[in-house]
Parts: sequence; C-alpha cells; structure tokens
Amino acid sequence: MENHFDLLVIGGGINGAGIARDAAGRGLSVCLVEKDDLASATSSASTKLIHGGLRYLEHYEFRLVRESLIERERLLAMAPHIIWPMRFVLPHDEGLRPAWMLRLGLFLYDNLGGRKILPGTKSVNLREEPHAKVLKQRLTRGWEYSDCWVEDSRLVVLNCMDAKERGADIRTRTECVALDRREDRWIATLRTADGREDKVIARKVVNAAGPWVDTVLGRAVPDETHQNLRLVKGSHLIFPKLFDHDRSYIFQNKDDRIIFAIPYERDFTLVGTTDQAFEGDPKGIDISAQEASYICDAVNEYLAVSIAPEQAAATYAGVRPLYEDKAASNSTVTRDYQFEVDEDGPPLLSIFGGKLTTYRKLAEHALERLGIGGKSWTASEPLPGGDFPANTDDADDLAPNYAWAYDTWSMDTIYRMARAYGTRIDRIIGKHNHQSDPGTQIAKGLFEAELRYLVENEFAKTAEDVLKRRSKLYLHLTSDEQARVEAWFAARN
Repeated sequence: MENHFDLLVIGGGINGAGIARDAAGRGLSVCLVEKDDLASATSSASTKLIHGGLRYLEHYEFRLVRESLIERERLLAMAPHIIWPMRFVLPHDEGLRPAWMLRLGLFLYDNLGGRKILPGTKSVNLREEPHAKVLKQRLTRGWEYSDCWVEDSRLVVLNCMDAKERGADIRTRTECVALDRREDRWIATLRTADGREDKVIARKVVNAAGPWVDTVLGRAVPDETHQNLRLVKGSHLIFPKLFDHDRSYIFQNKDDRIIFAIPYERDFTLVGTTDQAFEGDPKGIDISAQEASYICDAVNEYLAVSIAPEQAAATYAGVRPLYEDKAASNSTVTRDYQFEVDEDGPPLLSIFGGKLTTYRKLAEHALERLGIGGKSWTASEPLPGGDFPANTDDADDLAPNYAWAYDTWSMDTIYRMARAYGTRIDRIIGKHNHQSDPGTQIAKGLFEAELRYLVENEFAKTAEDVLKRRSKLYLHLTSDEQARVEAWFAARN
C-alpha cells in the first residue's frame, strides 16, 4: 500500500543507507528519508579510510578491530571501483611509543582479521627513497602496512542506489518532523524542502540520524531525557601535493593522537584529523583556526617541508556522533556502535557511533535487533558498478576497455569515471563502440551525459551534490566552470 512500509529509516548517512539496502534485499518495504543530501554530514567528512583502526588496539577494542579488519576485505571486494588498497608508513620516533609496542600492534593488525588479499607489514628504511627527502632527518626507520581508501560519499550513494533498485523509496531533502506512536505502527510526518508535508505509516523505525539522533528521539519519545550522545568534531586540511609517491603516512603526535597525510585526488595531500568536543548545530561547520594550527604543527614534526593553514587549497569538518561512554578523552571514546531499542509499542532502534568500515555489519546487527528475519546477503553482493569482469583488479584496469571513446572523452576523464562508476560507466559513455550522446561539455571533462546520470540515478539535485560529494571536482574546476555546473542545474528547475 502506498506510504505504508515495513521499515522507516531516518538518516541518509552510511548507517541508514546500509540498513535500507539490507532490509530491501530481504524483501521488506523500506522508506529512507534524509533532510539534506545523502552523506551531507558526518559520512562525507571522514578521513576516507576503510581500516581496522590501528590505534584502537591500545584501548583494547579487539572486537571492534577484528570486525573492522574482516569487513575491510569484504568491502574491497564489493566495491573495487571506489575502494582501493593503500600502504601506510608509520615512522618510529624516539620518545613516543616504543618500537616493540608498534611491532606488536602491527603483528596483531596483520593477524586479527584473517587477512587474505592485502599484503602484510614490512620494515622500511626511511633514509631511502621515496621517504628520504620527504621526512625529517631524525626519522630513520618505520613500518609499512595495509589499509584501504574509500570515496566515502559515493559509498553512501551506492548503497542507496542498490536499495532503490531493490524496491526502497529513497527521499532526499525530506525531514521527519514528527513521529506519532500508535498501538502497532508509527505515523511519521515528512516535510520536503519546499514545505510540502506527507505522512507515512511504518511498522518499525530506525533512527540513523547521526548527530541529530537525540533530536529524533525527542520527537518520538518526548517524555524522556536523551543524553547518550557525545559529539566529537574532526577537521581536515587539503594541501597541494606535499610528496610525490603513493604511500600515506600515519604520524604519532605527542598527545598520543595520530595524524594522517594521504595522497588525495592525484594533485593533493589530505591531512587530519582532530578530536574536539562539540556543542551546537552540527550543520555546516568549519575547521577552527586552532584545529588548523594543531594539524599543521603535528605534520611539521615529521615532514621536511613546512606547511601552514593559509597554504591549504580546501578544508572540511564534521561531527562524529559517538556513544557517550564517559571516557575522559575525546580521542579514546569508543568508535564502536551501540543500539538503543525502545519497544514500548512498535519498535524504534536508535544508532550511536559506528564507522564507515563496519556499516554493513552494523546493518545486519540492527535488523537482527529489530527481529527482522531473512538470509544475510550483503557480504558477497557487489555494490552498483562493483561487478568487475574476471581478471580486472581495479578501476584502472577497467578504463582501457573504453579507449574507443577517447575522441570525445579524454583518457583522464575515463579513468576518473571508471573509478567513480565502475561497470556503470557504460550507462554514461555507452559500450561496445556504441557511444551515448555526451551532450554539451559543461566543464573540462564533465559532459551533460554524466550530470544527467547523476540526477536520474544518484539522487543529485544541486551542483554541490555533484562537485563535492558524488565527485571532488570542486578541487579541479575553475570558479567559472563550477558556475556553469550551477547554471545547468538552475536551468532544470
């Protein structure tokens, strides 16, 4: 029945998207609502890693690390176009964590999760290339280990695409403004960006609203106090390329935190992150001057080149909605996920914490807690575009299959699109030497055909949706080119 659902999911971040996909694949009728764009808050403000969480070992979070390491290789197999292996270099610095502790941690990291695909840890001489001219002279030895990199916003979008293709109703720019609990169902009032209201009926509700999880709880259960959330702000700086090789660095800081320096978008280096207590509205926050200085000071302890906040090409910041476990430090509060299930009538499951790497497993556990049966299926089913042909390891292997289209689409553009869309690139470019109509070139390497695909298939509604989340083209296009993308969207409305 229209507007009657088995499950209403509130929140279009990674947790909500993963739950909607899993539930739809089990045959449930699902509606997901997101008040802004998909992945518009925490899920697009990450360090963009699929990783076990090396530093969680010293906080004895072995279950979380093991689950994350197992999921790391599962996700790599599910989405090889937007997730790819990356090697991380951990320098040993005298006076910080001793070498034996780092070796032990990396040994556990290699072996806790049944690693099968990714290469293990090895020692590296930092006085040799490619590190000798990149790092400070005092750093002579370290270790190189494996983790994975992810296009975080696209991971969310692809989960929602798959959910929709399995029957889910995905509504962006739609806020759940009221939840009325009846004897056997919820009646939710939904409001779109233009003020129109609609009501949907759901047997069960998942509150995956991230930083707004307590706000949704307050609407659903207004007579109770909801204070299970600790908001922790994390910020990042993006610099023009700081080193010319493909390894990432993980630097220890004197306050026991760590800072990453990661090759980013071919021409840049991403550095971060911070852990600061946050209060207030999590929407549209920016990095503070204090955070920017903190990150630069930490990186300057290690890199031979010195960086300053004003040299950054771009910045971004987000708020992690962590479970309040009363930890003294924001950097030690658990990243594990926690559920709160209110079963005083039709159930309401609220999610606290979580991380990109564990979203798929979180979805399985959430459905189990809600008493939703059906076979678990997401561990081996690729996300849209991830069904690579045999003997194709990554998107760069896929791109040469489209060499016939180089007359219209440049080689660089096809490689970019293969990394974004995987096998779904056919739906933009065409296939088997039958090229689709590219339409007008809106900006360098960006044609109307790609914009149409993003609108029709990936829920994009504005230029920012495309330039900042479904791609990172805002880093590569001029202001005039970005304005032309905005004009293209304006002409559609």
